[in-house]
Amino acid sequence: MPQPDLVIFDCDGVLVDSEIIAARVEADLLTAAGFEISPEEISENYAGLTFKDIMLRIEEQAKIPFQISLLDQAEELVDRRLKNEVRAIEGVHQAVASVPVNYCICSNSRTERIEFMLEKTQLLPFFKGRIFSALETPTGKPKPAPDVFLLAAEKLNANPANTFVIEDSVHGITGARAAGMRVIGFTGASHSYPSHADALTEAGAETVIRRWADLPGVLAALSEWSENA
Repeated sequence: MPQPDLVIFDCDGVLVDSEIIAARVEADLLTAAGFEISPEEISENYAGLTFKDIMLRIEEQAKIPFQISLLDQAEELVDRRLKNEVRAIEGVHQAVASVPVNYCICSNSRTERIEFMLEKTQLLPFFKGRIFSALETPTGKPKPAPDVFLLAAEKLNANPANTFVIEDSVHGITGARAAGMRVIGFTGASHSYPSHADALTEAGAETVIRRWADLPGVLAALSEWSENA
């Protein structure tokens, strides 16, 4: 495997520094609804999940029922704040431009949200026509289901075993590994926490990077390692 068939980027917390913004909104809504939680706790325990899945998990664990209207509130508030506050993660433009093979996005966010974040951060030209939303797959199953990764590989004629995924969350890594793909963890966004790299490694990331400048060397090294293994 001198070069991968495909490189898949997660969006939130990988390309754009959006996870912390969503976590702040979601923490405020959940706390107001009777379950006190901080943005940091959401980032550490639930990053990579849709807000619907976060609510379902908390309901199951804490036996606290939430109003379904929280979903619409969260969507509206997160969209509003992202449009004003989202920023590209430092060095990401150069990193994407350096990828020598086909690449795309696989995300749990809606395509509409992904596109306005990419447009605001001047990343949209890199990914136009290369965006796969888990919510818009035939099954509609978000990560940690592998469906969105497998769909991207199918559409872009890539062998999952020769595909690298760059993920910032345990749930994203779980989905990528279930799809039979190799994973590089990323901890360079604002929602990162002290044990973040360890959690990503334990979930199945082969290595973890914090700076985008490290991506070209890591991709080359991991590709060579596979070839010689």
